[in-house]
Amino acid sequence: MYVENTTGKQEKQSLKNNIYFKIGTIVVIALLLLIPTSMIKILIHEREAIQREAIREVSSKWAEEQTISGPFISIPYYRYVKEISAKDSTEQIVQIKDYIHILPSELKISGNLNPEKRQRGIYEIVVYNSKLEIDGTFNNLDIKALEIEPENILFDKAEFVVGIKDLRGIEKEVNLSWNNDKISFNPGVSSNDIVSSGINALININPNDSSSYNFNLSLDLKGSQLLYFTPVGKVTDIDLVSDWANPSFNGAFLPDTREVTTKGFTANWNILHLNRNYPQIWTSNRYSISESSFGIDLLLPVDNYQKTYRSIRYAILFIAFTFLVFFFIEVFKKVFIHPIQYILVGVSLIVFFTLLLSISEHLNYNFSFIISAIATLALIAGYVRAILSSTKLALLISGILTVLYAFIFVIIQLQDYALLIGSIGIFVILGLVMYFSRKIDWYSLKLGETKK
Repeated sequence: MYVENTTGKQEKQSLKNNIYFKIGTIVVIALLLLIPTSMIKILIHEREAIQREAIREVSSKWAEEQTISGPFISIPYYRYVKEISAKDSTEQIVQIKDYIHILPSELKISGNLNPEKRQRGIYEIVVYNSKLEIDGTFNNLDIKALEIEPENILFDKAEFVVGIKDLRGIEKEVNLSWNNDKISFNPGVSSNDIVSSGINALININPNDSSSYNFNLSLDLKGSQLLYFTPVGKVTDIDLVSDWANPSFNGAFLPDTREVTTKGFTANWNILHLNRNYPQIWTSNRYSISESSFGIDLLLPVDNYQKTYRSIRYAILFIAFTFLVFFFIEVFKKVFIHPIQYILVGVSLIVFFTLLLSISEHLNYNFSFIISAIATLALIAGYVRAILSSTKLALLISGILTVLYAFIFVIIQLQDYALLIGSIGIFVILGLVMYFSRKIDWYSLKLGETKK
């Protein structure tokens, strides 16, 4: 009985000191820790979805993202097509109502954009008010080029149309100055060929007169986060001024000139009809103008969820490097660290990301990262000091993890150079591991045993 107990203890001790068993255990623990890491990634997406829902809720009560498409003229006309009757196979002529769409020769939009932040729970949403002055000219309405019989064109039903994505954003009555006429706008559009939402005004057009038509209107429009325009003019010139210091210029065209300071921005776009892929006049829905839209995205200064998600992508590096340090301590200091202790340290590394996510919803991301890192480092340092009874080793591990956290922090800040810096960092880590392990005799190594 004594021999059996001694043999069992020897087998357990041999298994405990077996280098390959220990490495395998560490690898399995590291892989298992990727499960809660994936759960935190899902949590980040869920919190981001809640933020989007908060933005959508505020926008639905204020006004959604806005796109101004136009102005343009839509003139209804009749065209006739031959159709075969399904009943008696006779040929008959069918009248179809369609629309001619004419874009302005010159279009100028200028105005002020006044953003403000709104709160919905813990989330910030950007909304804005804008005051826009829109004027331009229609020169020589060349309808003859379409080869449509004049008697089939309903010139008395011609409409001046301004496409507006969300009509709830209109704050004041809109009136059109059309040459010498003052005309009120009506809601809606008669044709969905170009836009599905907007306002229209009936205008007078003389088909026998080749003179120009000048127009002007003022538009007070509110919206959320985005304000886009479509360059419908043969020459389109847009000037915007705002006190928002963090604009993002997006869409099909960037500003020709812009100036962004801490006090706001000014931007100017000058776009020709040659820069887009549709003409000045056409019929029906042959062309889509939405692809040429451009404008302003009023970004909040920090996107915490995006940065937190980028941080957690390096979780495997945190876990692997920390476990590697612990393993080398076992090898060089001839101490034994139990797999349960590896698990507890690994879980504390994962908790860092939950701290970062939750704190960054209330504070600046950089400050949240520092708080979370200090808390995690203090927890691990205290635990290492307790299990190894060595202040020196605790400080060593804390110093190494501090360098790792600083390395990840720099990568997050320098997004454009993240791949370059990350590759160099991993190369340096690999070089250090190869250097410190160069004299280890892996074939005869037993963990926890002092070499004679």
